[in-house]
Amino acid sequence: MCGVLGIFSHKPVAAELYDGLIHLQHRGQDAAGILTYNERFHVKKGFGLVRDIFTEENTAQLLGNMGIGHTRYPTAGSKISTENTQPMMLFAPYGIAMAHNGDITNYTELRAELEKEERCYFNSTSDLELLLHVFAQALHAEDAEHSLFESVCRAVESVFTRCHGAYSVVAIIAGKGMVAFRDPHGIRPFVCGQKKNEDGTTDYIFSSENTMYYPLGFDFCGNVQPGEVIYINEEGVMQSKVLRKEQFTPDMFEYVYLARPDSVINNVSVYKARLRMGQNLAKKWMAMYPDVKPDIVVPVPFSSNTSALSFAHEIGVRYCEGIYKNPFVGRTFMMPGQEKRRKSVLQKLSPQEIEIKDKKVLLLDDSIVRGTTSKEVVHLVRKAGAKEVYFVTPCPPIKFPDFYGIDIPTRTELIASNKTVEEIRKYINADILLYQDIPDLVEAITRKGQHNIDRMSMPYLDGWYVTGDITPERMGMLENQKRTSHQC
Repeated sequence: MCGVLGIFSHKPVAAELYDGLIHLQHRGQDAAGILTYNERFHVKKGFGLVRDIFTEENTAQLLGNMGIGHTRYPTAGSKISTENTQPMMLFAPYGIAMAHNGDITNYTELRAELEKEERCYFNSTSDLELLLHVFAQALHAEDAEHSLFESVCRAVESVFTRCHGAYSVVAIIAGKGMVAFRDPHGIRPFVCGQKKNEDGTTDYIFSSENTMYYPLGFDFCGNVQPGEVIYINEEGVMQSKVLRKEQFTPDMFEYVYLARPDSVINNVSVYKARLRMGQNLAKKWMAMYPDVKPDIVVPVPFSSNTSALSFAHEIGVRYCEGIYKNPFVGRTFMMPGQEKRRKSVLQKLSPQEIEIKDKKVLLLDDSIVRGTTSKEVVHLVRKAGAKEVYFVTPCPPIKFPDFYGIDIPTRTELIASNKTVEEIRKYINADILLYQDIPDLVEAITRKGQHNIDRMSMPYLDGWYVTGDITPERMGMLENQKRTSHQC
């Protein structure tokens, strides 16, 4: 998942990058980094939360009016490695620093090719380093006849040709300016904004979400388009070009879980999409269980709150925050291990017994991935005295892994890949279990907004991978890699 951020400013940018990463903390809790440029690169990276890595002293050393930042999240089976933290740098040509969100599906083959044919050296297992090499090699091959923007376009075109998968990228070229680009299918989110200064200059921002635009004083301008490259030179002159137009397939899980509800992604409000998810799910509940009415609707906080609110309104039942969440425990979806996830559920969730006791409780959670959280939450509510427990989710059964930048694990770990809905209901010990249907989920996301979405990317639900290179054999190989390595 990860969070990326780039700011081109006319004043020192380190403080704004820090504040911006705080607003992207939900996208990654494993590590974070900031890199700025002022005649040379200045960088600070570390493990943990943004607030724990950056101090007033080390942030003051990040000089320059141009910078990029990154928040990283852990993947199951991965090792914590300083070499994998972002941003990353290469020092020829010019000097290039880069951060990204996504995954390269042909990582293994392309890395072997770069090592053998182009004598590239890799110091990490991150696919960003691979992408950085491809971009730098292509930029180095350009001749002086082309403008730098033309050369950057050709380098990005090389990335599009050679790097399969999903990626949103922001980069700095030393002494030249800032570059941002997005894969031709637009799988991972990437938005942009501007700030008009009193002296007539313009500052620019690129990020995974627009959550920090208002507090930083930027106006939201929309998206970096799929297949688009944007270049801002050192004087602040911006040039852009859409290099490829492919099927636009943004990721569905951003709307269900990953993004903050106050984000607007691909011109669709995440908050509004979640309201519509709850509305559609409620209609299915009333159609399937017209004679079953819970006493309260309780979200599994916090990403489920919005959908639960509209679900409760639609069926005419009181919405109740019957579970308290400790905000100082990380998101369990991102925890690197089943046992750690189970323990963190117990650490972060506490039932409001006064609301739950002797009631028929309908729990709404954004999704069921491994089933660990769902089982523990049902147990929690039953222990608090619930008479009956129903469990509903706006996300259909997750049956396949994701290879485009989300830690949806291997099929052996996915409960819906190995159990029927009835078996899952028994496993989590719910009286009723109800999933959203795929068409209703897609309708909820795409109903409003000038989004131009051709098809949602949701391979974990329907097994369709837009890049076309995920054969059964490759899926097995990539699942193997998921168990032992970290790509984002």
